[in-house]
Amino acid sequence: MNKPIRITQRADATEDGYDRVLSFLRDELMSGRLKTGDRLLPERDLASALGVSRPVIREALTALSTLGAVEIRRGYGTVVREPNFTALADYFGLVLAQQAGAVDDVMQARIAIERQAIRLACTRALAPDLERLSQALQAIKETIDDPARGGAADFHFHSMLVEAAHSPALSSVYAAVAKLLRESHLERRKVIASVPQVDAYLIDHHEALLSAVRRRNPAEADALLTEHFEIGANLRVDAAAAEAQPRGKKRSTQRA
Repeated sequence: MNKPIRITQRADATEDGYDRVLSFLRDELMSGRLKTGDRLLPERDLASALGVSRPVIREALTALSTLGAVEIRRGYGTVVREPNFTALADYFGLVLAQQAGAVDDVMQARIAIERQAIRLACTRALAPDLERLSQALQAIKETIDDPARGGAADFHFHSMLVEAAHSPALSSVYAAVAKLLRESHLERRKVIASVPQVDAYLIDHHEALLSAVRRRNPAEADALLTEHFEIGANLRVDAAAAEAQPRGKKRSTQRA
């Protein structure tokens, strides 16, 4: 679509310029009056309708363009874009990186998202979703001896679980923090790489998760995923303890 949209009512006059533009776009999108591909009014008309200056409109649209919400096309105008969560992932990465304990907080958010996602996947997953999960599981098996590639394959499996839930909200939030989650996932995988029997655990537990989804059993899937994260946390503790042992004691333990 490329028709210019019309403004049916002003934004709250108490909002500043950026917030007025943002509120306007949000309200228009939620009402269905504005859709991906629609062209906004020219800056002059938009500024007049929202009661702000053209520089404020330009600044707000530039910021929204950076977030991937709109696309500014020279000689054509500003067009609503399909949501781009890569930009949001960069934003969250910068913000959370400055906060103490950010990685642990993001991990807790991941657990909450995935637990709900796997329950939904048990009732909503379609044949193509199950096939993608099977392929992701196969990738885990094929890369089990490589912490970097294996960690990426592991994270992809969990991403496919979220997609299988067919919940735009969950997928959007997950995508927004995906970069942080992926980096955390890879680091954690490297930490537990030296733990005995970890390869068998990684394969067996992911197989069990997929099996529960195939059987359409939300309670079992949720319990398995909860256990999956708990075991992963325990493995990291074991790995850290082993690394903290004196060098000679570690060699003695390994010989035993």
